[in-house]
Amino acid sequence: MLVTESNGSVWGWRVVEHGEERRPVVGGSSGPAPSAGPDVPVASPADGGPAGPVPAVARRTVRSADGARLHAEVAGPPGAPVVVLAHGWTCDSSVWDAVVRELGPEYRVVRYDQRGHGRSPHGSARSGPQQLAEDLCAVLEAVVEPGGRAVVAGHSMGAMAVVSAANCAAFRERVVAAVLCSTGMDGLADRATVLPLPTVRLRRAAQSSLLRSLLPLGPVNRVSVRALAYATLGPSPPPGAREHIARMAHACERRGRAAWGAALAELSAYEAIGDLTVPTAVVHGTADRLTPPVHAQRTVARLSRPEPLVLVRGAGHMTPLEAPACVAAVINGLTDRYGKGAPVV
Repeated sequence: MLVTESNGSVWGWRVVEHGEERRPVVGGSSGPAPSAGPDVPVASPADGGPAGPVPAVARRTVRSADGARLHAEVAGPPGAPVVVLAHGWTCDSSVWDAVVRELGPEYRVVRYDQRGHGRSPHGSARSGPQQLAEDLCAVLEAVVEPGGRAVVAGHSMGAMAVVSAANCAAFRERVVAAVLCSTGMDGLADRATVLPLPTVRLRRAAQSSLLRSLLPLGPVNRVSVRALAYATLGPSPPPGAREHIARMAHACERRGRAAWGAALAELSAYEAIGDLTVPTAVVHGTADRLTPPVHAQRTVARLSRPEPLVLVRGAGHMTPLEAPACVAAVINGLTDRYGKGAPVV
């Protein structure tokens, strides 16, 4: 059970689970980025979300501006508040399964596979922020009426899509609030700590090479599962998270993986964060090696309308998998405060 509370500019949630209440989960005040340390309240991750199947979905194909085909899924009743979910690099839309379960049947949830991921072919276009923006806006145009009041949440590369789309007409006309989960907008290879090398130059070279690599990941086995878990998860992930991440990453086509990895290595979109004019929340794990928490603090500092920063204690890079209750509560709070979604077309 999730209970959202409001108290002026400070808001948070309580997670009530198995008769046991866990507190506190409260963000800091709006405004400049909070400093690292005890001044930033830290949430505790949930245990991976409720058990049970994901709500039934209607599948559809969305055409992006350049003709690329995007696989999209819609769940929930027409007329309900609309939430659009964009996943990250080497993932697919299933990374949101636990969040969708947490949100429940009260929402119309739309999620799609980024091009070159899941059921969306890579296509022939260059991989970069423009394509991320065009794809998200194509999905918005397909599923939300103009003047709609959708909340958009992006994880990692999906959050980069949200930032890149901020100036698009479809985004401005249809989105009322945004959530950026576990992301950074520049210096990804420099700041990542997956490879704990002693200098920025060495980290940049080695981690940029990893992002761009065309090498096959090999079979899903104990070694590969552990390696991916080390890079992406905190020390105590929910059951099944390691295997889920391995399945998604190994299923990602190599050409698309390398092309998007190269785009991430070159990403320099920090200034574009200021183009987001809707209320925007940032959710980040304290144990994130791919995008360490300094990215979250820098993002909040640049936002035009920042919501309180939510740091999830012990979570790694995969907050939708590791802390679905926290992510769903943030979405729920934004929807309650900033409007209801328009019906899906």
